[in-house]
Amino acid sequence: MAKKVAGKLKLQVPAGKANPSPPVGPALGQRGINIMEFCKAFNAKTQEMEVGAPCPVIITYFTDKSFQMEIKTPPASYLLKKAAKLQSGSKTPSREVVGHVTVKQVREIAEAKMKDLNANDVEGAMQIILGSARSMGIEVKG
Repeated sequence: MAKKVAGKLKLQVPAGKANPSPPVGPALGQRGINIMEFCKAFNAKTQEMEVGAPCPVIITYFTDKSFQMEIKTPPASYLLKKAAKLQSGSKTPSREVVGHVTVKQVREIAEAKMKDLNANDVEGAMQIILGSARSMGIEVKG
């Protein structure tokens, strides 16, 4: 018989740096999830990723206190800032350009995020990434 789902939890945890301190510990503890088991499993699954990259994770926890996690790719904004070598996006995105990325970099980001985006092909995924870049004040150069 299948396990009964008690709920779902979404967190954003730095890759390879999950630890029981806030915000991870309290969020898991109040739902009865084994915190150390989650931290070990998460760090093991994200060890090949860049350390410290924010990773959205969806945790499905069951009534028997077990859990299952799905780790997503880092947000497009993080990847765009990294590609443009920026600390943050523009305060006024429609007026101020804070950085530049190439179409090739946008394609690489779109291909990396393809499984998490709601797009049929890479061109559609690129349009989503271009929209994110525009809203951050990052200009795309040919």
